[in-house]
Amino acid sequence: MNNSILKTSLRLTRSFSQKMAPRIVFTGGSGKAGRHAIPELIKRGYEVLNIDLTDFPDKEANVFTLKTDLTDSGQCFNALTTHFNFSGYEGPRIPGPPDAVIHFAAYARNMLVPDNECFKGNATSTYNVIEAACKLGVKKIIIASSETTYEVCFGQGDLDYTSFPLDEEADVNPMDTYAISKLVGERVARGFARRFDADIYALRIGNVVEPHEYARDFPRYISDPKVRKRNAWSYIDARDLGQICDLCIKKDGLGFQVFNATNDTITATFPTRQFLEQFAPNTPITRDMGQWEAPLSNRKIREVLGFKENHNWRKYYNPE
Repeated sequence: MNNSILKTSLRLTRSFSQKMAPRIVFTGGSGKAGRHAIPELIKRGYEVLNIDLTDFPDKEANVFTLKTDLTDSGQCFNALTTHFNFSGYEGPRIPGPPDAVIHFAAYARNMLVPDNECFKGNATSTYNVIEAACKLGVKKIIIASSETTYEVCFGQGDLDYTSFPLDEEADVNPMDTYAISKLVGERVARGFARRFDADIYALRIGNVVEPHEYARDFPRYISDPKVRKRNAWSYIDARDLGQICDLCIKKDGLGFQVFNATNDTITATFPTRQFLEQFAPNTPITRDMGQWEAPLSNRKIREVLGFKENHNWRKYYNPE
């Protein structure tokens, strides 16, 4: 075999291998959650393109970032039909839409920009991503919603939750701009899932914890439980969030769904019911809860998606 034929054969083999790996566009992957979720997805065999305004922070991870303003619909459509890296030019095929889209890009909270800009940026980018993905024929879309939709996190004053456990069936009515923008995203997802017969899953993500934050933050969380009320004494390990994304990609046929994305257990040293009776006495408990069950309950992702946490907080901080 001459060199030119051999080179062509190798290029086609690489192209075929890339085609076989599920292709995921992940927006906002340079952020706190994405920088850990993307490596988890890569470990599970996905090819991932990061869409962000800043480079992926881990240079060793070999994650290509396409810098994109998702509030611009044209950029959004274009970014969903691009090569994932320069090796894409070696294959015979032009780029097409991915197998799935995970949309985490957003202003991460209130008080980063004025409220109107937070709402505009978050609502517009979510609409643009969902619209582009659906019109390009993508049938699996995962969007980041938030624990803030349960009203207390950025609510004005010392508020009480409506009930425990907090589950996806609650009638939520937050008052802050960030949470409202996330509810708008859920509503857009619901409508487009119906129109395009797509699976669009909204993850109400709990307080994201990175590996280094256990030793730094959990001593204060345990010693002063009041500081965790706005997070409902719950959390999600950023790496377990990557697992949840994987499970969402693999679970087809659910249409529009909302899932709480949290770990299993309460961030406290005594059982959940006893803890809530002491620190949330005005909030009714509407069903029996597990001994250590997180108040922001992940029962739905465990039962529907098969989630099994790998990173319980007690593995990294022992308060005893």
